[in-house]
Amino acid sequence: MHKRWSPHGDFDHMGEAINLVNNFKVEKVIFNCGEYNNLESELIKVLDKKKIKHYSCISKLDNLYFLNTKEYYNENDNSNVIYTELNGYKFMLMGDASTTTEVEVIDEKDNEYWFARELMSVLGYSKWENFNKVIEKAIVACQNSSINYKEHFPDVRKTLEMPNNAMKKIIDYKLSRYACYLIAQNGDSRKEAIALAQTYFAIQIGKQELSDLEYNNLTEAEKRLYRRNQARKGNYNLNKTAVNSGVKDLARFHNAGYKGLYNGETTDDIFKRKKLRYREDILDNIFRIAQTDSKLKRDNVDNEYTASAVHFEVGKEVRNSIKRLGGTMPEDLPAPDKSLKELEKKHRIKNEKFRIV
Repeated sequence: MHKRWSPHGDFDHMGEAINLVNNFKVEKVIFNCGEYNNLESELIKVLDKKKIKHYSCISKLDNLYFLNTKEYYNENDNSNVIYTELNGYKFMLMGDASTTTEVEVIDEKDNEYWFARELMSVLGYSKWENFNKVIEKAIVACQNSSINYKEHFPDVRKTLEMPNNAMKKIIDYKLSRYACYLIAQNGDSRKEAIALAQTYFAIQIGKQELSDLEYNNLTEAEKRLYRRNQARKGNYNLNKTAVNSGVKDLARFHNAGYKGLYNGETTDDIFKRKKLRYREDILDNIFRIAQTDSKLKRDNVDNEYTASAVHFEVGKEVRNSIKRLGGTMPEDLPAPDKSLKELEKKHRIKNEKFRIV
């Protein structure tokens, strides 16, 4: 056995770990972040005696990426969260991490970010005071667009070691891609690095959405894949909003939206009736996702019951709109010849502009 890891140190996950180590050849053992409990301490004694390597709170080992590298206040949230790829498939093992921690960890994995103090020198600024003024302008621009700036400019506190063992606390920002774009737009374009950044982000933003002409030139298969990516991006944001609104059972929350849109039917009901799975590539679902996300934020929803009710009502309103306009109900849409998974295998879109990044 090359590696042995436990999500965390509770008995239900590693109660037989010592027996496992005593009866199998184990090369490495990986512990989660946080203090060792009695069970883990006893295991470490055995590992040291057998000269078996063991690690704690690491970020990478061979082809395994350990995404949860900070310490929480409870053992479940300190679970090892492991990401790896095998035979073209991506796996993420969440352990016993709570829904809130899951969203936070996935956000770290899927979203690029830059620390402001590191970006400062890259963009040609030598003094924090000057660069911070650019950040403040960027935050105002974000607010003027009715976007919650705290999602793109979350402040983080850091501690610097000073001479004579003194410590100094400083402020930094964890910048999203959008925040970096706004900073570039509000920076001094006379600086070569700022000018290059402005050009870079202009190109990147052009890739994020297709024009009507570009979309119309896609094949039907490409349009389905493009819409699927839009839905997945939207669902990711909706999941974060739902958790912030008090939702703990995301499956039940999403089912409420389906019921509203599909006239009380769940996706399983539809599958049993006509062997048609939930269509994440149809515009009805993309619109439902976006409108639910906006309404949860606009209404400041703070509990799971209300959030699910909002999702149901939005789904129902989308359905009623389709009916009023004489459109085809989503459950009556014909089943496509090929599933999205089949299309994805057969038709790899080579041009990055067709991806939502």
